[in-house]
Amino acid sequence: MNSMPVIKTLSKRFHFSRRLAALLLCVILMLTLCACGSGSKMEQKQIFAMDTVMTLTAYGKRAQEGINAAASVINSMDAQLDPEIPTSIIYAINHAEGANIVVTPQIAKMLSTAKTVYDQSGGALDLSLYPVVKLWGFVDGRYYVPTDIELSAALVRKAYDKMILTSYPATGSYSVSFPAGTEISMASVAKGCAAENAVAAMRQAGVESGIISLGGNVQTLGLKPDGSKWTVAIQDPKEPSGWVGTVQVGEMAVVTSGSYQRYFEYDGNTYHHIINPMSASPVNNNLLSATIICEDGTMADALSTAMFVMGESRALNYWRTYGGFEMILITKDGKVICTKGLIDNYVPNTQAAGYTVRYSE
Repeated sequence: MNSMPVIKTLSKRFHFSRRLAALLLCVILMLTLCACGSGSKMEQKQIFAMDTVMTLTAYGKRAQEGINAAASVINSMDAQLDPEIPTSIIYAINHAEGANIVVTPQIAKMLSTAKTVYDQSGGALDLSLYPVVKLWGFVDGRYYVPTDIELSAALVRKAYDKMILTSYPATGSYSVSFPAGTEISMASVAKGCAAENAVAAMRQAGVESGIISLGGNVQTLGLKPDGSKWTVAIQDPKEPSGWVGTVQVGEMAVVTSGSYQRYFEYDGNTYHHIINPMSASPVNNNLLSATIICEDGTMADALSTAMFVMGESRALNYWRTYGGFEMILITKDGKVICTKGLIDNYVPNTQAAGYTVRYSE
């Protein structure tokens, strides 16, 4: 692979607008199907955090208080997790040169969940891949195709298997250390954990029904105001303004990772943001997206990335081995593969052309 000058591209704005349009479509679809005829007071707020437009929706008398509490949690976590902000905890970890850093319970959970998936997936999810992601320009938007030598140099800095996460039960605190030179990013788990904690804040504020959409992450609270399940749209990777189908869920996280979500083009090639930890290059398999449905938002976020990296066959084997979640895989050759627990809950969009649905045992 040849090096090239840093790319400053105007297409990033177009790609962002397309993702935003698709996000709004999914939110509109959900709210149209969810709130119709409920008679319950609805409050809604949009915020921008974690490089994502987020929509917070709550129902009932305490809806506004719940939304404010959720927004506060998300903004607080955003400030803690940005590895480029010197005051953040992640920045402190990345510059600790091997020393222990005290972390919040939320960060400890993200680190622990990611380590579980790292171990079970053979390293398909690796939070210490941050130097590689930066090299490709997906952090600052200064896109660049690295040389093999540059990629190899960045790849040797991976060290997630050497993380030491310590719990102190007497105080309820945690600390973490990595070898000197390691840099981590929580991008593969942050939004899932933020949504999970935002829903908890809504509940504590007295909200019993709500939904949070953080880009490709959706987390629901309770059921719809009328007591029925929520309807969440699964985005069409080939036509991001549309959807391939919908899934009916109770209180659940629905998280999607896909190659269409963030990418750049150079010299006739397209490079997306999900990097294979083994090759240090964008994942190249038959998947366009992987959607995870489970109760734990942090785990759903971690699994969506890992399953996308693993590809169709390995992802399904992982599901059969470990379970605890349902999954929708969309392939380049037009297959929508649903795990068997979704047989009664997935509804194909008959207007989405070129897809064939099958259920996996």
